[in-house]
Amino acid sequence: MFKMYATEEERAADMPKETNKVSCLGPEGSYSQLAAASLCKGKEIVLCRSFAESVSILLAGGTDYAVLPVENSLNGGILPVLDLLAEADIFGDEEYLLGIDHRLAMKEGVKREDIDTVCSHEQALGQCTEYLKKNFPQATLLSTSSTTESLRCLNDHTAGIVGAHVRKAGMVLSEENIADNKQNFTRFLRVRRGEPSLEKQSAMVFLCAVCAHRPGALLGILKIFQRYGLNLTRIDSRPLKESFGQYRFFIEFAGDVTNERVRSALKDVSFYCDQYKLIGAYM
Repeated sequence: MFKMYATEEERAADMPKETNKVSCLGPEGSYSQLAAASLCKGKEIVLCRSFAESVSILLAGGTDYAVLPVENSLNGGILPVLDLLAEADIFGDEEYLLGIDHRLAMKEGVKREDIDTVCSHEQALGQCTEYLKKNFPQATLLSTSSTTESLRCLNDHTAGIVGAHVRKAGMVLSEENIADNKQNFTRFLRVRRGEPSLEKQSAMVFLCAVCAHRPGALLGILKIFQRYGLNLTRIDSRPLKESFGQYRFFIEFAGDVTNERVRSALKDVSFYCDQYKLIGAYM
């Protein structure tokens, strides 16, 4: 429901005040913190326990932005974040590509042959699969809420996987990057509250859509982009929680939202789909 204001002053007074803060996944030393520092220079960083918490703080007016990882070059889309982008009243206005350099972290003085457990975020564990199979074939792999959270688990039999930038007393890092593919990058998106703006130029556009549950429905969406000559760069799908067997599609394409051709394509997609949301437009 839209709220009506008698004057512009009344509307401005009801808007959330700027906080000069940005929220992201913690704890201290996380990759998300590095991305937030680059995307929101000069803002105080609020470290959160989960992606959902960072968005909740943003929506409550506790921060001006949240910084979220949306895709990894090895493992693809970050699924919990895609759900948040689709369901929360947020919009992405800037992206950042961060190189990922994974290192094995062990308690000082511990020998590799004594390690029987390796902890880290599930993304990091997945990106170091071959290394772990070769060097710790019998180890149990335990998922933590972030890479730096795994530092809490270090002991005489447990190692972690963290970024090369992390430093902690009593901890040693492997000299080499242990990721299976050294060309490893994560894309982060800076998001803010509210509706999307179509007045700022963009290089990329990101949307989510639910089409009719019938043969050829997705093809109908794709043909719209073909008709307008727009190049798709990414397609992901996520099941609809409220409707088993139906899916929400996340589509990114190269385009400027200030361009009339791009706007016409988005309008046609919105008319064609059962559900539609523009979730990002960024350089």
